[in-house]
Amino acid sequence: MTISEPSPGWTQPGTAEYWRMNLGLFLAGFASFSLMYCVQPLLVQFTQEFGIDAATSSLALSSTTAAVAITIVCMGIVSERFGRRGLMAGSMCLAAVLNLLAGLAPGWHTLVVLRALEGVALGGVPALAMTYLAEETDPKGLGFSMGLYVAGTAFGGMIGRVGMGVLTDFGSWRTAMVTIAIIDLVAALGFAALLPRSRRFVARRGWDMQFHAKSWKAHLGNASLRRLFMLAFLFMGVFVAVYNYTGFRLSGPEFGLDQTRIGMIFLSYILGMIASPVAGMASTRFGRARVLKTGLTIMILGLLLTLLHSLIAVILGIAMITVGFFTSHSLASAWVGSLGANRKGHAAALYLLSYYLGSSILGSIAGHFWQSGGWPGIAAFGGAAILIALWIAASLPKTKSLTVTELQGAA
Repeated sequence: MTISEPSPGWTQPGTAEYWRMNLGLFLAGFASFSLMYCVQPLLVQFTQEFGIDAATSSLALSSTTAAVAITIVCMGIVSERFGRRGLMAGSMCLAAVLNLLAGLAPGWHTLVVLRALEGVALGGVPALAMTYLAEETDPKGLGFSMGLYVAGTAFGGMIGRVGMGVLTDFGSWRTAMVTIAIIDLVAALGFAALLPRSRRFVARRGWDMQFHAKSWKAHLGNASLRRLFMLAFLFMGVFVAVYNYTGFRLSGPEFGLDQTRIGMIFLSYILGMIASPVAGMASTRFGRARVLKTGLTIMILGLLLTLLHSLIAVILGIAMITVGFFTSHSLASAWVGSLGANRKGHAAALYLLSYYLGSSILGSIAGHFWQSGGWPGIAAFGGAAILIALWIAASLPKTKSLTVTELQGAA
């Protein structure tokens, strides 16, 4: 029997505890992603206020996601000893306070440092949320729960971006950052009140680094997991690149939109919220690989649409990119959770390490394509990355979970 087969103690779909868990983790996704990405619509303002170029302005976001990528691995180790629930709540509260301070930062370098520290704090949420779900949820309900959590991240990303655009036009970007910080502090407290205590978590004594090294090696030795990690790097990098530089295009001479109207483009996240749980349910009927490749194909078609000199076509293209991204992410993250056996935290940490490195590295590199080639440069860059992702998805072998013997035997 593999470790991933059902065992007593899982939270069952349809129970009150199941819905409390899902609502709590929805709030976690909302708070963490609205904090992480609230600066994305402000990149144009940063170039104007601090006298920097577009590629440099992306550091306000990439410094955060890079810190998240690094911290995720450390938080995974810490959570093996102290548990998931408390670390997630503390991380969200600290990140909200740091975002508030970033809104009051006197200069560019101070803002980037505070945003990096915010990323360190936020590293305690994404991997632990995925791990908590994989540990506590009956496999029959995992796809829907993971999709709903991803929908929470979509909702947070949308509210953070749309709200920032409106608040910036009516006040200032500083007021907007402080406001979102206060809202997310309240969401963190709601999360702590709702999320049930772990029933299947078993704390490890001491800091057994050999145990962690063996776990990472075992996961990296799984062909399916390696491909899923690379997919996360690529589709996340393209998604962030598109949204990073859309504001520069839409506020420029081609369309001349103000921040409120640009912010409304992010309402396409509503479609992402719908796509995530739907993709989870569709994978049960059609298979994860088929739905994952469908999501990546939708991203390619969306990129092509954004090349047209029509605001309606650009909006539709961004909506398709958003649907394709959230479809791909919800499927890949649930897939990683099911393959992680009894060391799901390590699998989730490696997945999200790749995910946020893609955001930081590809999101920043894309700035040079924008400066040299404008939007066609961004579309070519993103299209090439997603074509590689489709090739990787097509090469995914038949998946199987790691067995106890495979995990213990990994040196």
